[in-house]
Amino acid sequence: MLDLQTLVIYSLVVTFPAAYLAYRHSLRPARIVPQPAQPPTQRPLKSIMQPARDDLAPPKDDPYTTEELKKYDGSTPGLPIYVAIKGTIFDVSHKADIYGPGRSYSIFAGKDGSKGLGMSSLKPEDAVADYSGLNENDRKVLDDWHAFFSKRYNVVGKVVDSPTSSL
Repeated sequence: MLDLQTLVIYSLVVTFPAAYLAYRHSLRPARIVPQPAQPPTQRPLKSIMQPARDDLAPPKDDPYTTEELKKYDGSTPGLPIYVAIKGTIFDVSHKADIYGPGRSYSIFAGKDGSKGLGMSSLKPEDAVADYSGLNENDRKVLDDWHAFFSKRYNVVGKVVDSPTSSL
């Protein structure tokens, strides 16, 4: 039979590991059962584009030369800011924070920058009226810009000596 000393050693050998494992198990954080993934809730995207206006004045057909149009680039206080697209001149004065001197789209103020708009380019060399070299996709972009401006800015005239007048 086993003597008392051997019995104590066997009980310690079995008890200590069991106690250690129970202790470690109690310190372990609760196991999180994964839940099936829920589809993300779709919130409508907030548009940074300004909405179409319903208070626009009837379009004007006043003639402007490209030289006359240059005066309306926002650099002269008291004069409006004009942007021309495909020969149509828009008054963008109420958005001087965008088209005014030194602003993000000032490159198009006081001129017809149709080619640059069609190309989505802010390079000065692209902000020219002649868009005859644009590919089909760029012409679509240009048409979209013209439609956008037509719904948001008053038409104040036409560029009479622009290369776009023949396109």
